[in-house]
Amino acid sequence: MGKIAVLIPCYNEALTIEKVVKDYHEALPEADIYVYDNNSKDGTDEIARAAGAIVRYEYRQGKGNVIRSMFRDIDADCYLMIDGDDTYPAENAREMCDLVLNKGVDMVIGDRLSSTYFTENKRPFHNIGNKSVRFLINKIFKSEVKDIMTGYRAFSKLFVKNFPVLSKGFEIETEMTIHALDKNFLLQEVPVQYRDRPEGSVSKLNTVSDGMKVLMTIFRLFSEYQPLKFFSLWGLLSLLVGGGFFVPVLVEYIQTGYVDRFPTLFACIGMFIVAALLFVCGIILHVVAKKHRMLFELMLNRKDY
Repeated sequence: MGKIAVLIPCYNEALTIEKVVKDYHEALPEADIYVYDNNSKDGTDEIARAAGAIVRYEYRQGKGNVIRSMFRDIDADCYLMIDGDDTYPAENAREMCDLVLNKGVDMVIGDRLSSTYFTENKRPFHNIGNKSVRFLINKIFKSEVKDIMTGYRAFSKLFVKNFPVLSKGFEIETEMTIHALDKNFLLQEVPVQYRDRPEGSVSKLNTVSDGMKVLMTIFRLFSEYQPLKFFSLWGLLSLLVGGGFFVPVLVEYIQTGYVDRFPTLFACIGMFIVAALLFVCGIILHVVAKKHRMLFELMLNRKDY
């Protein structure tokens, strides 16, 4: 049996944290349960400590900052990450950890969207956001992940110690998924039940601002992980716009032998030059990204896990 660490990032979860700690201690009695308090003002830390959790603190606000500290500080063979709001029942904890410890899976994704999420979740814009993000990621990275943004995951030590956490907030789950897809880590999804927060528990998510952060994260990671595709799309757009304005100028020249709209012609030439530069940038950055993947694989081979 490998060492299991249950990771619970928390911010003002006094209403639910005791139940969460006790439920996962019952499901995984051999595991160490860590609660990282992120500047809670409602006594979450004391309640978690009394329930039997190992309590630590992260003073930089944001879930991404908490996950960064957890991954750096804690050594285990399997890491189970959950939220402290009691939305994920503990019934699947053993199965998810076994997949990491016994089957060599690098990331087990607790798939809410295939079970009860859309009936339990009372925030329709969150439902739309989850579907939109899933569609974008699967199209861009040619994958079939069913739940991109779930906070219920299990990780191998190999993944945790080689995942560069760049996001500061709730976009961290999207970053995890994209990193795993790009670096060819072994993923497996497990359908899990989801229940909405109990009455009196308030979500920390802001539908608009956090949704925009997630979309910007996808945009940024698309350019970093798939630069040829990213810059080619912008180059093609520039080429089409330039071509659309150039056609009338060309037709006029064929018919009359003269070009009267020189500003339009110069603008078209500028768009063609921009398109060419974008294509070249995409090719160069594609080579750089491929080289980075090669170095990453070599680094993994040299690590002793």
